[in-house]
Formats: sequence, structure tokens, C-alpha cells
Amino acid sequence: MMQVKNLTFTYGKRTANECKVLDNISFEIRKGEFIGLIGSSGSGKTTLIKHLNGLLKADSGDILFNGLSIYDKKYVLSKLRKEVGLVFQYPEQQLFKNTVIADVSFGPLNMGMSHEEAEESARKSLELVGIDISYYYVSPLELSGGQKRCVAIAGVLAMNPQILVMDEPAAGLDPGTRRSIYQLVEKIKKERNIAVVLVSHHMEDVAEYADRVFVLHDHKLVREGTVKEVFSQIDYLNSIGIGVPQITNVTENLRLKGFPIEHAAITVDEAENMILEVLKSEKGEIG
Repeated sequence: MMQVKNLTFTYGKRTANECKVLDNISFEIRKGEFIGLIGSSGSGKTTLIKHLNGLLKADSGDILFNGLSIYDKKYVLSKLRKEVGLVFQYPEQQLFKNTVIADVSFGPLNMGMSHEEAEESARKSLELVGIDISYYYVSPLELSGGQKRCVAIAGVLAMNPQILVMDEPAAGLDPGTRRSIYQLVEKIKKERNIAVVLVSHHMEDVAEYADRVFVLHDHKLVREGTVKEVFSQIDYLNSIGIGVPQITNVTENLRLKGFPIEHAAITVDEAENMILEVLKSEKGEIG
């Protein structure tokens, strides 16, 4: 659905503050998949996702969306921004309308929908993220932190994007609300069959929900693969300051100390199953 080809970008080009932020990056985003984008601070993650809907333009390279270059002179970037929805950190800080329904309708109206179409899309999106109809005509400022976050996400969903790009969507939320947000994102992906790109510093979240993982380091894409392929490279990820899920470190230490598991676990569920299998096996041998 989207192809990023040899993307290079430099801030402050031809100035004393020139700094290359993206260096020859290439990858694909496929319909309906969940991608985790990880990297240490300053690796270029946020800069990269701003390219995906045309907020920034690369110095060189190309981005193709459904086979068309977004850098073609005739390409309409406003259409791209409808198809590639971008949710920044703390998106609730951008809520500004008097009512929830008005806020969620704002984007669709700007994209050319009629008032009726925009409100219908807003209602469907609010229903999808779990906001009860009783909140539609109250101020977003009266909602809880988790509800505000959901309303902000609904505002992007109301434009019916094919790709949803999220920069730390659960930042600053308590653990329970955090899990609810990720379960919501998974639900959105399945029900609308859209691709999700998740930027996160929390490896546990990436391991739990992503299909594939992209690793940025020193402004380059240094690893790409399934969750298991990427997070099995424990020493490498630790060496570049990214790390792996906590359970992966724990089970790898157990393995190195002689606990009879073949490899480190990536998720808590996997670790639980592996340990239960060992205990059952040992119990059977004793019996």
C-alpha cells in the first residue's frame, strides 16, 4: 500500500546547524498489518512518520502510496493526509471545539464532506472508540484523560484513513487505560482492515501487538522483521540502547542459568506457556 524508497532528510540543510535525520531508508507498509517503529531518542522516528503523510518532504528518495508518488507535482497532498491519519503524542491537547461531535467532525468537513456526511462519520468513529452518545454534545474538556485520547483518535478515524500512524498513543496514561487504548487500536485495525504504524519506547507494547518491527538507529533502518525475529536479537538491541521486552531479558537470563527453555520469550503469555511446559515435563519425569 505504501512504499518508502531510499528516503533521506536533513534538517537545516546548507546551514551551520545542518543535521541528517534520515539516511537512505526503505520499507513497505502492507494493508491491514500492524508495524512497530522503535528506536532510541533522536533516531528519527517522529521525523520519519511526518514524511508518511507529507508534512515533511524528503531531500531525496520517494514515497509511493497505492502506486503513485506523493512527490509528483500533480499529486494532491490533502488527499494523502485523509488516507494516512497521523496521531501525535498527547493528541487531546489539540481538542478545541465546543462539543465532542464538532471536534470529531472538523477533519472530515475540511476534507470536503458535507455536514451530514461529516457528522455521520464522526458518530461511527466515536462509537468505534467507545464514546457513549451522552458525551457527544458536551465539551471535550469535561472528559477523562482516557476519553479525551479516544476522542482525538476518533477525529483521525472520521476521515477514514487506510493507514493510521500513532506516536506513543498511550503516553502519560495509567496502566489500565494504557491497555484499553492498545486494545482499541487492535480493534480498529481489525474492524476497518487498516494498517497501523505504532511509534513506541515500550517494547512490551510492540511485542504484544505488532506484526512486524522496524528498528531505527543512527538515522538508518537497521533491522526489519517479525516481532520474534527482531526481539530475539537481544544483545544487539541492548547494545544500541533500545532494549527488549522485560520478560525477554528475564527468560534469557533463566535460559543462560540452565533453565530448560530453548529461547527467550517475547511476551508474558509465551513465557507462561514455556514455563508451564517445563514444569509439566519435570512433573511427568518425577511421576
